[in-house]
Amino acid sequence: MAATTPHRIGRDDVVWSFGPDMEPVLEVEPGSIVTLETNDCFTGQIQTEADLVTEIDFERVNSATGPIAVRGAEPGDSLIVELLQVRPVERGFATLIPGIGQLIDKVQAPLTQVFRVEGETVHMNDRISFPLRPMVGVIGVATDGETLFNGFAGRHGGNLDNHLHGPGAKIYLPVRQPGGMLAIGDMHASMGDGEVCFTGVEIAGEVTLRVDLLKGKQGTWPVTELADRWVVHGTAGPDFMEALDRAVEEGARFLVEQWGFSIEEAFIFLSVACDANICQACRPQEFSTIARVSIPKISATPRPFS
Repeated sequence: MAATTPHRIGRDDVVWSFGPDMEPVLEVEPGSIVTLETNDCFTGQIQTEADLVTEIDFERVNSATGPIAVRGAEPGDSLIVELLQVRPVERGFATLIPGIGQLIDKVQAPLTQVFRVEGETVHMNDRISFPLRPMVGVIGVATDGETLFNGFAGRHGGNLDNHLHGPGAKIYLPVRQPGGMLAIGDMHASMGDGEVCFTGVEIAGEVTLRVDLLKGKQGTWPVTELADRWVVHGTAGPDFMEALDRAVEEGARFLVEQWGFSIEEAFIFLSVACDANICQACRPQEFSTIARVSIPKISATPRPFS
């Protein structure tokens, strides 16, 4: 029977990068439920609108709580991370950073905006509010080579900034070191794909998840399962088209290798039934560009890693 004893990791147990030699702060059995306390992406350095992003220590950005080792996880496997709850605290922040953003020459920068979370609503001010859409930006595992700062994304996951990674999502992360070494952080109360000012509602909170193990199967990048679709990823440097090419190639590979499509069927299906998106589309993009392709759940695409 899968383990169900709950575990907890505090927000002081964090990593600032993903590499090949990560050491766990917790080891669990497959099927375990873990609650992780997460910092906001600024690690508490911004508390009021008088605190500006130009004055913070950028070596203390995007901390990720963990790592968690899963017993039995070996290279070639996948960790299955099911996000059960993503609970932000009552107050978060967004910032305008000089030189970053599509409209940055038309606005005041630097600037900090405080947001208030009440129930299922995020309040920007007394006039503007919108539904709470909590998600985690950083979710990754140990790499098979280079060490990457948490601000970057790659084949290990990392700073994917995928707003679909909220409650109910399952993320299949490719294991490349024994135990996997899962770490999660950078919660947002809400964020759009465009991220045109290079931020979401940055906020601290708690993430409760179930971590499981799929033996002998994995994608090149993380794969996300939602109620109605599969989402494959591809990452690159600042080149949007390179990231999109990689995500489309990963989508085609799944259609051909996992679901028996011909490459011609896959190419057409990707165009007529699937959606492509770019995360972190803010320019200038000095970190990773993340692309994703959504594949609908239909009878021909019942599960990944069949």
